[in-house]
Amino acid sequence: MVSWDVTWGPMRHRFKFHIGESEAGQRLDEFLADRFGSLSRMRIANLIEAGAATVNDESSRAGYRILSGENVQLVFEDEAPTAMFPEPTPLEISYEDEHLIVVVKPAGLLVHPTMSVKKGTLVNALSYHLNKAIIDQGRWTIEDLAGLERAQVDEPSSIVDYRSVIRPGVVHRLDRDTSGLMVIAKTNRAMSVLSRHFRKRLVDKRYLALVSGAIEAESGAIEAPIGRDANQQPAWRVMESGKPARTEFKVVERFPRATLVELTPVTGRTNQLRIHCAHIGHTIIGDMMHGRDQEPDSRLCLHASRLAFHHPANGDWMVLTSAAPDQMQSIISQYSGG
Repeated sequence: MVSWDVTWGPMRHRFKFHIGESEAGQRLDEFLADRFGSLSRMRIANLIEAGAATVNDESSRAGYRILSGENVQLVFEDEAPTAMFPEPTPLEISYEDEHLIVVVKPAGLLVHPTMSVKKGTLVNALSYHLNKAIIDQGRWTIEDLAGLERAQVDEPSSIVDYRSVIRPGVVHRLDRDTSGLMVIAKTNRAMSVLSRHFRKRLVDKRYLALVSGAIEAESGAIEAPIGRDANQQPAWRVMESGKPARTEFKVVERFPRATLVELTPVTGRTNQLRIHCAHIGHTIIGDMMHGRDQEPDSRLCLHASRLAFHHPANGDWMVLTSAAPDQMQSIISQYSGG
């Protein structure tokens, strides 16, 4: 079992972990991602590369397999206002219990704050929703929660009612322009279990997409490696040196100038569905990044419509579905002639 201690500073955080038998064998980046849902995978990778994550006080690499008895340390500074800043924003909730919450993210909403977008993200809304009870009871104010990550204390337990605060555990992400189902962990155990299930591909994710043109086959798979070239735009693209990527598709309905398909990402590369559809010549309608001759005012017609996973507490297989939102339905009707 992992043991850890934390030092909180005004802008700088230092976390130390002592690795136990149950954590041995994990990749360093995956171990850290399981414990820091508020940090993106990209930022964790950058922190490791910059030497901010060490194993036994020595810099390491993202793919290093940690061993029992080793000490892992991560030091980082806030890049932007804390994601814990609660904002009373309406949420479309598909399911919620004491372990997790499943919401439908609308298109155009960022999951996390960034350097340019300080507030108004999904995590800000979740921070308010998950802690509304303690805010309403007066045990915590919005300002308390907003400053939690910058509280200058030696031990997290020295913050009054610290354990009552729920931090949204972002297990997976959707692009800003993509709408649909997301599961968020409410406990450390749920975060750990769900993250492991996503890594091991035990989760069933399906997307509804309206793509340009007529796809000839009724079903099939797109296999093309995806990598990143910082000298080109878009940077993420199909390239021989990229990582293997596979997307399965099934035609749902055919229209004169477009095809409605169900997409299943077998792998989880950045922008995989958008890249793969564009790669086979059937760009997702509204994809201004990878497509040409797209309508500039059209939303991206990509919606995470089905999410199925084992409940992290009892193992029950949960299946949640979400219909395409009204704006996407309207665009589909335009292409169908309806």
